Order: sequence, then structure tokens, then C-alpha cells
Amino acid sequence: MTRDIDLDYARAGFGVHLPFGRRPALVLVDVAQAYLQPGSALYVGPNGVLECLERVVQAARDARAPVVFTRVVYQAGGVDGGLFYRKVPALEAFQAGSPLGEFPARLQPRPDDLVIVKQYASAFFGTSLSSTLRIWGVDTVILAGFSTSGCVRASATDAIQHGFIPYVVREGCGDRDLRPNDANLFDLQAKYAEVVGEEEICRLLRETGAAADAVARPVQPPGQ
Repeated sequence: MTRDIDLDYARAGFGVHLPFGRRPALVLVDVAQAYLQPGSALYVGPNGVLECLERVVQAARDARAPVVFTRVVYQAGGVDGGLFYRKVPALEAFQAGSPLGEFPARLQPRPDDLVIVKQYASAFFGTSLSSTLRIWGVDTVILAGFSTSGCVRASATDAIQHGFIPYVVREGCGDRDLRPNDANLFDLQAKYAEVVGEEEICRLLRETGAAADAVARPVQPPGQ
């Protein structure tokens, strides 16, 4: 008899809801040509992720939430990539100067966005991301990008370990196969993060932006 996996996990005590905070930041993980260009060893296929990310970025900007882009850059030969680079030779796509390491033309950082350069899976490992988010007063990290089973998952688990509430955008993540994609989203929801749809995350950003506006709006004297 096949068990209902969702019910089984819930009964065991997994998947307790983490509320969306008051100060979110959007972290776009490795949205690079390596995952978007057919023929690349890391290509994830035409899955609509980029279009979703464009809409989520706009929602974050409208809510005046910080937007962070991560990118992977290695020195020649991957000398700064350690065992991760040796384990995944496809990471040579991110050697300095490779066009596959560039952001897509339709989703580029703005001058006021933060760009984090990393060499390992997590956006937090070996970078200044955590301390910067703390200075900004961020309590919730919205994560999306590539790949679901790799750098998105690693960043989500590190986010919760650093004390940030992780929200992962379901349609905003991609992997080379739906099986690891879906399995990792399930596991993230059960143990480390809230996995929500694009519509839900955009609604939460709108509400957060409206609440911030209400707090910032000066109180009018009676009769005004």
C-alpha cells in the first residue's frame, strides 16, 4: 500500500509553516547563460523560469525590496574552485571571461542591485551576503534561479542556518530534469524553506510594500 507522502511527513512533524517577514530581499541564484543556452552542459531547457524571474524581480522592485544577483566566476583552470570544481567539470563554463557566465540580456542587475561573486554552491559560503543582509535589516530571503538541486538548495539551507526565513519560488527554479527538481522542492518545503508559487510570492511582496508605505506615510493632522 502506497503511503500519502505529504500526510506521512506532516504526521512526523515536518513542514511547519514559517511566516513571511517584514523585510524581504530577493536573491537570484546564478541566473547565467550557462543554464539558458542550448548546447551548454548545464542547460536546463525551455521551462519558463526566466519569464517568471522577470515578473518576480519587477514585484520586488515595486515593493522596494533589495535585489541580489549571484554569479559564479573561477580563475583560469578553476584554481579557486577546490573540490567542487573537480567534482563537476561542467563548472568550467564559469571561468572568467566565458560568455556562459554572463547574465541574460533581459535580466541584468541595476546599478543599485548587489552582485555577489561566489565559487561554491551556496550564495552565503565565502561571501559577504549574510552580513550585508543583516545591515539591511532583512529577515526573509526569497530565492530563485539555478539549479534547484544545487545552488538554490544550498543557498536555502544556508539561509535558514544564518537566521533568515527562506522562501523559494517554485516556478522560478530550474534543473536539468524534473525528477531532481521536484524532489528537492519537496525536501526544501519539508525541512528548510517555504516553497511557494509565483503568484503567492508577488502577493506577499505587494503586501510588504504596502505595509512599509503605511508605516512611512506621515500622519495627517485632524481636518487635513
